[in-house]
Amino acid sequence: MKKLVLLGILLSSSLSSFSQDFEFQRLNYNQLGLLFSQDDNYGTARFEAMSGAFGALGGDLSAFRINPAGSAVSLSSTASVSLSHLNSDYASIYYGNSSNSFNDSFNLSQAGAIFTFSTNSTEWKRVAFTVNYNVKSNFNSFYRVAGNSQFLYNSEHLDDLEINKNQFDRSLEQDFSVEKRGKSSVINFGLSAVHDNKLFVGVSLNFHDLNLNRISHLIEKNDDRNGNILIADNLIDSYIQGNGFSLGLGFIYKFNHNLRFGLAYETPTWFNEIQEDYAEDLIHEEVKDLDFFKTRAVPIEEGAIYRFRTNSRITASGAYIIGKQGLISFDYTYKDYPNIKYRENSSTFIDANQNFNSNYRATHSFNLGTEWRFDRLSIRGGYHYSKNPNLLVAIGGNTNDDNIRGFSTGLGYNFGNMKIDLSYSKFENQEFESIYNPGDIILDNDTSRISGTLTINL
Repeated sequence: MKKLVLLGILLSSSLSSFSQDFEFQRLNYNQLGLLFSQDDNYGTARFEAMSGAFGALGGDLSAFRINPAGSAVSLSSTASVSLSHLNSDYASIYYGNSSNSFNDSFNLSQAGAIFTFSTNSTEWKRVAFTVNYNVKSNFNSFYRVAGNSQFLYNSEHLDDLEINKNQFDRSLEQDFSVEKRGKSSVINFGLSAVHDNKLFVGVSLNFHDLNLNRISHLIEKNDDRNGNILIADNLIDSYIQGNGFSLGLGFIYKFNHNLRFGLAYETPTWFNEIQEDYAEDLIHEEVKDLDFFKTRAVPIEEGAIYRFRTNSRITASGAYIIGKQGLISFDYTYKDYPNIKYRENSSTFIDANQNFNSNYRATHSFNLGTEWRFDRLSIRGGYHYSKNPNLLVAIGGNTNDDNIRGFSTGLGYNFGNMKIDLSYSKFENQEFESIYNPGDIILDNDTSRISGTLTINL
């Protein structure tokens, strides 16, 4: 198995020195840690239509991911599959210049089954085995900005071999774009049971997978104040892949036919091996009047392997059932981001861990959902709010605009042995990215998602 020799060599030498000059070259390890821990409430269309407020309800495959006790709520075996379409709109501001970027993606967001069995016990009357695949976060996005920051990275041409090199020290324009592709997903295996038709308990084993490809492209135009212009084209491609596991525990208690309470805990996710590959290509275009030819720098290719632990999650839930007509449900989730940790001794990761401890906070998320039934037709709605864990005002922390806020709606129709559900969800928040200075790109993120689910009784 690969160990950390490569990491120690690369991060202590070229990475530590080179990255000080190019802040935009890759997501730093605090940003990556947040991505690894991200959960965007993907699931069945019913789950999404109610903004994921299912911790005290159960009976849905995606509810099992929030509280593993929820599978035993299901009276019969079911299977479901969900497809989602994501649309992201970034309105960006870069040193006074504004622009818009759009991105669309389509994926299989959920697939799984609950197998329910009756027992001969007078107390434990029903058990359920569950297997489910679920997307946690879709990383697909794109944005592009242009303008003049009055800062620059490239002040000397690569083909200039003189001792006193010609200085292109005046910034004229920058064109910068970032494209991300990939997702984090989880496969859950679980066992749950119901005691005396009041107490539902469950446990899950969760296998996580993540992959992220990020391509950043910076074009700088700088001049030497004598009419000569240096065009520097810098393309950076990084790919990250990893696998991890976590455990989930939970219970749901029915006080009566109307009122339910749920509590669930998911351990940190332990990624025992994350592999990162990084490549950079830098080209300086020809400057004819100075006899500088188009020149490519020696390509940089690096790799690193490291271990990582996400934060844990606690979810407290309540639900009020109004007969067969409708329900209202509520989830509160607590995540302790300062406990995120890279499990390595390199100074790079030690600094990242210290940043998590000092510059990030525990967060609170609220999910509210409702469903109303009209014979075979169900109408649903929900609201979601999640606090940003970042504390640094320089990159958006504590501004409130960076908190995620969203609503959802949807409907479903029960054909008897088959159900079809549709949902629409929308959320917005403000994000901050950096090229030359912390937070010099402001991104207003407006994202919508349409999902459809087919559920059949087995």
